[in-house]
Amino acid sequence: MSLVFSTYSNSKDQLDTDLLVSLYHKILLPRLFEEHMLLQLRKGVLTKWFSGIGQEAIAVGATAALSSAEYILPMHRNLGVFTTRDVPLDRLLAQFMGKSEGFTKGRDRSFHFGTQDFKIVGMISHLAAQLSVANGIALADKLSNRKHVTLAFTGEGATSEGEFHEALNVASVWNLPVIFLIENNYYGLSTPIYEQYKCDGLFERAAGYGIEGLQIDGNNILEVYHTISELASQIRNKPRPVLVECMTFRMRGHEEASGTKYVPEKLFEVWGQRDPVLNYEKFLLEQKVISEEDVVGLKEKFIDEIEAALELAINYPDLTVTEENEIGDVYAAYTYRSIDPASQNATEKRFVNAISDGLKQSLERHDNLIVMGQDIAKYGGVFKITEGFIEQFGEDRIRNTPICEEGILGAGLGLSINGYKSVIEMQFADFVSCGFNQIVNNLAKSHYRWGQNVDVVVRMPTGAGVRAGPFHSQSDEAWFTHVAGLKVVYPAFPADAKGLLVSSIDDPNPVLFFEHKKLYRSTSEEVYDDCYTVEIGKANLVRDGEDCTIISYGLGVHWALEYQQLHPEISIHILDLRTLLPLDYEAIISAVEKTGRVLVLHEDTFFGGIGGEIAAFISENCFESLDAPVIRCASLDTPVPFAAALEDQFLASSRLDQKILKLLQY
Repeated sequence: MSLVFSTYSNSKDQLDTDLLVSLYHKILLPRLFEEHMLLQLRKGVLTKWFSGIGQEAIAVGATAALSSAEYILPMHRNLGVFTTRDVPLDRLLAQFMGKSEGFTKGRDRSFHFGTQDFKIVGMISHLAAQLSVANGIALADKLSNRKHVTLAFTGEGATSEGEFHEALNVASVWNLPVIFLIENNYYGLSTPIYEQYKCDGLFERAAGYGIEGLQIDGNNILEVYHTISELASQIRNKPRPVLVECMTFRMRGHEEASGTKYVPEKLFEVWGQRDPVLNYEKFLLEQKVISEEDVVGLKEKFIDEIEAALELAINYPDLTVTEENEIGDVYAAYTYRSIDPASQNATEKRFVNAISDGLKQSLERHDNLIVMGQDIAKYGGVFKITEGFIEQFGEDRIRNTPICEEGILGAGLGLSINGYKSVIEMQFADFVSCGFNQIVNNLAKSHYRWGQNVDVVVRMPTGAGVRAGPFHSQSDEAWFTHVAGLKVVYPAFPADAKGLLVSSIDDPNPVLFFEHKKLYRSTSEEVYDDCYTVEIGKANLVRDGEDCTIISYGLGVHWALEYQQLHPEISIHILDLRTLLPLDYEAIISAVEKTGRVLVLHEDTFFGGIGGEIAAFISENCFESLDAPVIRCASLDTPVPFAAALEDQFLASSRLDQKILKLLQY
């Protein structure tokens, strides 16, 4: 690949003197700041540092080209984004030192944070994830007609990840006002670009998505500024995504501990001559825009400011460590507000219709609610939950998506950041594995890390018993009950399903809402016609009994009720959990104390299912109330088979009689 270099010739004529000087101020500050950080790293004040030396022109030039109201999603080496947005240096230092005055209260490091005050949304370690988030932010701007552009940074290494391609495709299909900016610094940690991709330039990939792509000299701050300014101006008036590849070079290691032994020395010589700070300074001196005295004075001023901020940050008190603080920030604060139906009118509704009602009425209540998923618009979804919605709410709010679970889940987070709610339908719960990273690392952790609520509900058609085989039948709820920051809801009855879905949409935290496919059209009951809520985290006593207790959820509750009908001689106390995270521990304790004999029943496979967690809780907290060991009844530890005889054997219901007799005979 040839080096992309440009000169500053004629650049002075394109910008006024004040702006030229301002850009010099903005590019000098992060260089001086970082030089101080490298010193602090050697002193042990910092524990890690990702150097942006040699790449400052990109972060500074691009940020300066946007308005302060427009969101930027930077990466490791984009200190210039934060300094150009005038983020207080002492708070940045407190962040790097793990102090409570930082943006994550010591819970994350480096630039892994966001701040609504400065419209910056930082990265997570899983590269390319921020690109989908940028799409959601941009979608919110487009829907609100704000005429903003969103800028998302990524590196050349991250362009090999699936989410890079998902994000560009979604942005293209939806004409989103996003600038995707690749900082191509020739190495992904130690892997050179010729081992990462075969095309001449990454900007060429834009053509595959039907969008504009261009490559520029990332070490020329004026070229970066001009390019991003012009693109942003166009995109604000005609929303569309653009891919910009900025060629640059990383003059230090991936992070300081990595070193640079794998880089040929000649590259440092070549790129050292392209230093973006020194060359821009030289240009301004030659053009007599600034003087040597100006340079000396400005450097002294910045150094004084940095040292003052450093002293302030070092003297911030150590963290106050309490379990209460940590647990209290896992979820965004929310006070449940019960909604009673406006009238007592009720109609016999199937499970599927109750879900549809709850979603429709939530769309009527929340003008900022967006529903996204595969085939959910004109087709109405594979289970017809959203049939007819597009006629009432329009294609802006009922959005068909490409097949890209990760990209759409990330967009849901972006919508929440920019003031919208979203409900995202997984066509089948099994397919959520393709979006796992966004759920467990972005949606679940954002509030704990930097105080950002995540107003996203993920609908999950789940479960076996419909002869659909290994990839359309899994019970994967236990994948997520282990992840702090999520809420997991799993109703068993139509009335609960409607009320819990409305509550999930009202809740500003991420909720995984499981809907058993077999119950969609096989279960019905009287359901209020008007909107109402059922509180998340509250179990429901389905049947009072004396001989034993069955604790279950979803289809398992119906198995328990059917068993009771077949065995009227046994008095069974049946508790429907309804919510798996958080669990209703008080209801569990009460159910245990009622009979002293407990069976935990679920459709999920035996090993690692949530039944093990419930059994452990009972053993630890209710031991003296037990008259027998806690028994678990679950499905086989195999994939879900297709053939009817095999699936029947697989399911926990085939062992329920055996397990109950064992419990009663102990």
